[in-house]
Amino acid sequence: MKTSEELKKIVQQKYSEIAKQENTSCCGSDCEIPEGYTIMSDDYSQMKGYAAEADLGLGCGLPTQFAKIKKGDTVIDLGSGAGNDCFIARSETGATGKVIGIDFTEAMIQKARLNVEKLDFNNVEFRQGDIDNMPVSDVIADVIVSNCVLNLVPNKEKVIQEIYRTLKPGGHFSISDIVLVGDLPEALKTDAEMYAGCVAGAIQKEQYLNYIKISGFQNITIQKEKTISIPDTILDRYLNASQKEAFKNSATGIFSITVFAEKPAITPLKSVNHSLKIQSSCCGSSNATSCC
Repeated sequence: MKTSEELKKIVQQKYSEIAKQENTSCCGSDCEIPEGYTIMSDDYSQMKGYAAEADLGLGCGLPTQFAKIKKGDTVIDLGSGAGNDCFIARSETGATGKVIGIDFTEAMIQKARLNVEKLDFNNVEFRQGDIDNMPVSDVIADVIVSNCVLNLVPNKEKVIQEIYRTLKPGGHFSISDIVLVGDLPEALKTDAEMYAGCVAGAIQKEQYLNYIKISGFQNITIQKEKTISIPDTILDRYLNASQKEAFKNSATGIFSITVFAEKPAITPLKSVNHSLKIQSSCCGSSNATSCC
């Protein structure tokens, strides 16, 4: 099993390579997939503020669509890449707001800064740093967004604690991420490429939501949920025929979820109430076949 620092270096190297490419559609993995097919990413192109040169196809949802951003808000985007979600958030905050993108890959920061210069925005900035130790002050953000990034960080609980630290009382987040129900085959879990590709780094859905709960957030809501199917062209690289068949027939599910939660307006003085009620939209229900 690789250490946290080794995993971070793998991700950093892979995303540095991606930053120098035109486009990818397989999170961070080096996928061979049919032309026009995307495993995880949703279509941003119709959203206000969309900048094609900043869209590298690395997401697994549309968190900014659900983030309830208002004019004048300060927004932080975790794992900001080339700046796509930041520019869409900026269209919501307007000129009176502020958007901060954080990414730990230098090549991505450089690409995002070039993009913001082209767009001539003076209220969008990009900072290099780890999202489990954000280079921002306490209680600075009204809203935090992130798109398919927490699964790339070994210490996900620490990231969620950092989100709590940096949000203002009453602030909230909307985050899209990959989670699991059931266990992945060992070959997928241990492969570095699949970790950089957002799958092997995913944790159990229940554990993910529990990290949010125990950090003190309230009104936790699954805003959207969709099933992720890994194409045979990728599975064939890791599994033999019998293993692939067993995986497909197993109860293991890979999902993209967009989660919303609020930091209490008044921080409790005593221990946090850990009772959790997940309010799920129709996209997360077992009998919803087409709403997403």
